[in-house]
Amino acid sequence: MQAFEYVAAQTVPEAVAVLDEKGQHARILAGGTDLIVQVREAKLAVDWMVDIKAIPEVNILTHDSQNGLRLGAAVPCYQIYDTESICENFPGLVDATKIIGGTAIQGRACVGGNLCNASPAADSIPPLIVLNATCVIVGPDGERELPAAEFCTAPGQTVLERGEMLVEIKIPQPPSNSSSYYLRFIPRNEMDIAVVGAGAAVTLDAAKQKIVSARIALAAVAPTPLFAEEASTLLAGREISEEAINEAAAAAQAIARPISDMRGTAEQRTHLVGVLTRRALKGAIQRVLDA
Repeated sequence: MQAFEYVAAQTVPEAVAVLDEKGQHARILAGGTDLIVQVREAKLAVDWMVDIKAIPEVNILTHDSQNGLRLGAAVPCYQIYDTESICENFPGLVDATKIIGGTAIQGRACVGGNLCNASPAADSIPPLIVLNATCVIVGPDGERELPAAEFCTAPGQTVLERGEMLVEIKIPQPPSNSSSYYLRFIPRNEMDIAVVGAGAAVTLDAAKQKIVSARIALAAVAPTPLFAEEASTLLAGREISEEAINEAAAAAQAIARPISDMRGTAEQRTHLVGVLTRRALKGAIQRVLDA
């Protein structure tokens, strides 16, 4: 592994100052499950590693019905699925955090890091998109917010500018009769990268017969995770039916731009988008019906 300088930042301004001064030569260390591997394998050159784990703001994990979920950028996955109220209100996010690596990885890996790594196949990003998450970013010019759906710009690239860091992810409290679901297809039983991933969130009417609103997001079928906006809109106001779900799945397939690689062909991935979108929608709907 290459030599690098290590900074244990105690505050957000301290971390921002180092990032601003060093630019692309500095990287944030939170969980480190991607960063350490990339540096060790010489896939990423880092001269300064800025450890943010001691910063209070990036370790926030709170949930209430008024303010929704506040998730600090460095909160490890296991704390998410170990919190009962999060499991009840944001099951799609829990689905993802339980399959990011193995148990040991989940003790260190964080959703914020998974988002900032900006892999097209990242498991946590589709749930963030369907749950309408907002990213809180702090930099030399202050604080700004933007939707999680807009955070990734290309494989390994994000909207973060020089000196900026992701501090927190905010997710609003879902309305009544709502739930979410995430699943992926992988060649192995566990600890693999998604060939395709699909997430869905739905809100049903009081009678639980109509879909009031829905959001669908996809992973591993484009340079960035995708919000399937047209597919989502198609379901609003529709009776729960195979026809409606199939139409949404077809619309999701239409926006997929997959490639062929060692894990699957473009044709296979396009087919899987339809299969997994249907399963994600049905899974989210069933969770509302079972509540």
